Amino acid sequence: MAIINERLLYPSYEIIGGEKFMSPAATLTHSDIIGRLYLFIGNHLMEQKSGYVYTDNVDVHFSDGTLFKPDLCVVLKANEKILAGRKAIFGAPDMVVEVLSKSTRRNDLTIKKDIYEAQGVHEYWIIDPYMKAISVYLLRDGKYFFDDEYILFDEEEFEQLTDEEKAKVKYEVPVSILEGLKVPIEFIFSWGY
Repeated sequence: MAIINERLLYPSYEIIGGEKFMSPAATLTHSDIIGRLYLFIGNHLMEQKSGYVYTDNVDVHFSDGTLFKPDLCVVLKANEKILAGRKAIFGAPDMVVEVLSKSTRRNDLTIKKDIYEAQGVHEYWIIDPYMKAISVYLLRDGKYFFDDEYILFDEEEFEQLTDEEKAKVKYEVPVSILEGLKVPIEFIFSWGY
């Protein structure tokens, strides 16, 4: 019996400006980062009974006709009307995370960021797995403001920092839409268990 690749039957694509773009398969590093965030944020949401977390297998439809499959998105309970019978998301998730890859980097940093901003996504994380860095943007008055960048330094890189720079290093990334939740950077970029 032949094994059929489900991605071939139901290809993954996004729609930007009315044009269809195929989405490449994720690398193991990419999947590991998203899996860890899914577990960490998902456990918090389940404990608090405060919302839902989804990975890149979910369609997010925006009012301008754009269709995205964010690497991870969070929909708070107060916003669950956009879940449309649990078949897809129709409207702005409260939080979106995109992990950069060579093929998606430009769109994640420009077009997607602009559309997420225009559609009202409250919190946008851009994760760079190569630099082990997370850039966080928060929506205020309809515009994204750069909140902060969180970087995982290895020992050698850390030792090269000045004392002043070392004092500013942050080890956790706060999730602004979930009061009190902070994700350890080392956990996000860990490999294996």
